[in-house]
Amino acid sequence: MSIIYAMRRANGDWFSHEVNGRLRIPLFHTMHDAFMSRLYNFGMQPFAPVTFDARLLKEIDSKGAGRNVDFSIIDDPFVNLKRAELVDRSRLSLLMRNAASG
Repeated sequence: MSIIYAMRRANGDWFSHEVNGRLRIPLFHTMHDAFMSRLYNFGMQPFAPVTFDARLLKEIDSKGAGRNVDFSIIDDPFVNLKRAELVDRSRLSLLMRNAASG
């Protein structure tokens, strides 16, 4: 797998949305997918794609938000973000390791 991207604002805020009372951060396979999703989801307009790596995951967890945040992998940037595949922390860590070594 290649690099993973998430959407972040210049002030450091992450794009997330609520699903079943929990925050969910969408992750993208390519920067292009992230930009296309931003065009389709108006709320993403102030956000730009950034490489999402273990350091950024640790940053989210260190702020105490990690327990209340889920992640999803977006395979199709034009689908409803709430229908995306939920990814657990162990799989996310594996994906990031594969991206770093690939």
